[in-house]
Amino acid sequence: MKTAMPVLRISDYIGACKVRCGIGRMRYAVEPGIYSINQPDADSPVLVSANYKLSFDHLRSKLVGISAWILVLDTKAVNVWCAAGKETFGTEELVSRIESSGLADLVHHRNLIVPQLGAVGICAHEVRNRSGFSVIYGPVRAADIKAFLDSGCQATEDMRRVRFPLYDRLVVTPVEFIGGLKYLAIALLCFFALAGFSGREMWREAMVHHGFKSVLIIVAAYVAGTCAGPALLPWLPGRSFSFKGAVLGAFVAAIVCITGVTGNWMSSVAWLLIIGAICSYLVMNFTGCSTYTSLSGVKKEMRIAVPLQIIAAVLGTVSWVVLRLI
Repeated sequence: MKTAMPVLRISDYIGACKVRCGIGRMRYAVEPGIYSINQPDADSPVLVSANYKLSFDHLRSKLVGISAWILVLDTKAVNVWCAAGKETFGTEELVSRIESSGLADLVHHRNLIVPQLGAVGICAHEVRNRSGFSVIYGPVRAADIKAFLDSGCQATEDMRRVRFPLYDRLVVTPVEFIGGLKYLAIALLCFFALAGFSGREMWREAMVHHGFKSVLIIVAAYVAGTCAGPALLPWLPGRSFSFKGAVLGAFVAAIVCITGVTGNWMSSVAWLLIIGAICSYLVMNFTGCSTYTSLSGVKKEMRIAVPLQIIAAVLGTVSWVVLRLI
């Protein structure tokens, strides 16, 4: 048994900021097992969590003034929702952790409060048959834990509702933005070099003259896909994220074309394909961070969208280079 405090330290906030930016993401974990919060007794509630430290910290920070036990499952440093889909936050791990932690000797009751977003991975009747513990599905948000406990573990309709507001959408943007920077750098170097191919100008002059323009366009598409895309998600038309990204890409391309940066209309069409492919792919990546689509929907979407994105990107790039050679 380990002890944890509900008040987070500066190091916890720093760690959270780092992992939000993708630094040490898969190593940000706590040891699985049973944790005591505020000196719980045998009648204190038992809350189940993942061993992803961000999830664990978020839960314990909402337990100020509450004595409770936290049973941490080994989810391989993955949050509750994603781990439930991967079955690491699942029945087998829960039953095994109940036994290995000696939970039955710590509490008189036989109730476990499992986060609602982890319900897909837990078979309640199997847990009860194998361990003797009953599963109670708690609220979606840890912020509602106190009210949930005060009401006798009765969740309101609002506690059951899954939301994905602007703040939540923006929180997941840094990891995508920073994680793709190395690929952005490669793309910028490639387009800067390709800008040197011209049938009318010397290589160095063409590269300097047109290279910076192409770099600015690619950066605009990248920022739109990683930042504007998730922010505008509810208002972009269509259900599939790849289509939403393509629409956003078309809008960005229209703005770029209006400024005259792309040159003639044929170059504008080439850039429309390139920008659309970039934005479509980047926005599609947010399907794993959103509550809007199912896993099967994501897989089906990717099978259709990725080949189209590749074709659009290649066709647009080749067309742009050929037009520069004419």
